[in-house]
Amino acid sequence: MAKEKKSRYIAELDLHLETFQLHILETRFEIARHIYNACKGKMLENISYMRADEEYKSWLREEKSEERSIALRKIREKFNISQTGAERIVKSMGKHFKQKKPKNPKHKQKVHLDSHVVQKIALQVWKSISDYLFNKSKKVHFKKYGQFNSVEGKNNQAGLTYENGILYWNGLKMKVHIPMNDTYIQKALHDEIAYCRLVRKTIRGKIKYYLQLILKGIPLHKQESCDGEVGIDIGISTVAAVSNKEVIIEEFCEGLDMLEKEKRLILRKMDRSRRATNPNKYHENGTIKKGNRDKWIRSKRYWKLLFNLKEICYKIAAVRKIMHNKLANTILKMGNKVFCEKMNYKGLQKTKFGKRIGYKAPSMFLRIVNTKLSYQGKEIEYINTWTVKASQYCHILNEFQKKNLSQRFHVFPDGTKIQRDCYSAWLIKNVNETKNKVNREKCLTEFSPFFENYKRTEETLRSLNKKFISSIGF
Repeated sequence: MAKEKKSRYIAELDLHLETFQLHILETRFEIARHIYNACKGKMLENISYMRADEEYKSWLREEKSEERSIALRKIREKFNISQTGAERIVKSMGKHFKQKKPKNPKHKQKVHLDSHVVQKIALQVWKSISDYLFNKSKKVHFKKYGQFNSVEGKNNQAGLTYENGILYWNGLKMKVHIPMNDTYIQKALHDEIAYCRLVRKTIRGKIKYYLQLILKGIPLHKQESCDGEVGIDIGISTVAAVSNKEVIIEEFCEGLDMLEKEKRLILRKMDRSRRATNPNKYHENGTIKKGNRDKWIRSKRYWKLLFNLKEICYKIAAVRKIMHNKLANTILKMGNKVFCEKMNYKGLQKTKFGKRIGYKAPSMFLRIVNTKLSYQGKEIEYINTWTVKASQYCHILNEFQKKNLSQRFHVFPDGTKIQRDCYSAWLIKNVNETKNKVNREKCLTEFSPFFENYKRTEETLRSLNKKFISSIGF
């Protein structure tokens, strides 16, 4: 039986902290980082021992079977290479970082990190290690100073707990700011709390802490979604959505390019600064000396640029999330039965479009749409990309016509033109029940109202007298 997915959502709140509380939190986050890195290092060591084990090698040579999987699982468990193994490793580490018992027996022993937080750190480690172990990622990355930015509990009964506007954590009592006019927050506080998460962010050069309440249930809907079918076509730079009543075509994450350009300029300045202060680390042709073990020297200008880089990265992530949520709400307002192509965005990142896909994050956008649909008991219906071929199909001729990327309009035999992304989105909406072929009969019936909606959208966009990106075509 598949485990039923529980409905969860997040409410983020500001914390009003005293100076001494900030210092304690900084210490605890640094301890959490040390535990994370130490646990990961120990698990990597265990993996090297396991790979040298003769029994493990012999089972790897066997053909894949249920017996082989069970045997390998037992070996991994023996070497503590599992989630429970990670929890066993961090258990002793958590005890090591407790403060010494006070001389006065009346005073309680202070604890930096409780067992729930430490176990959640073990879960983070195992997620990273499992990706490396099962070839989902090639490298394992450790957290540098200041890079470990969140800790969380397992429930709201021990460790990190919230109650009546106060966040409690191992002797700390931190005031939580609750906006009284925010209906979303007010409704959220009436739902049961699954667990609490403490998040550290660097905003305009200052470190700030936030409380994230992970709540059971469904969040407040700010707008009603209507019933109906919607087809989505997400390109490298554009997104088109078509329903029975509306057609939209726009630049995907418009305005994010300027922030990404600012980020690139900062990275170039950092590279120049690093080369100027570390000439011994580079060859004459500008490449890095791989065998050089000299310490990297970083100037004051470099550190200032590094803080600027963190700030712009945070800004890009925040703006992108707002844009994604806004577009997802627009699409769900058009209809709640969403059709989309199943794309391998990880594979596309290896192409020349990799950088653009990386910062526009279409996969994250689809995940947001899917999350919003899940509150209604629905999910995105993915079509078979290879058999539908929405960008090539013509429902009038009932044949496939390959187009160049520069060709932004689909031209019908009578000379009628239609923007190719809008047409693809409409075809995606009109697939058959098995979602492996376009339903031509449905297309022939519904083309006239769709074309009227499309012409209305085209006239609106042309009347704006705005310069659009070339991939839109207007």
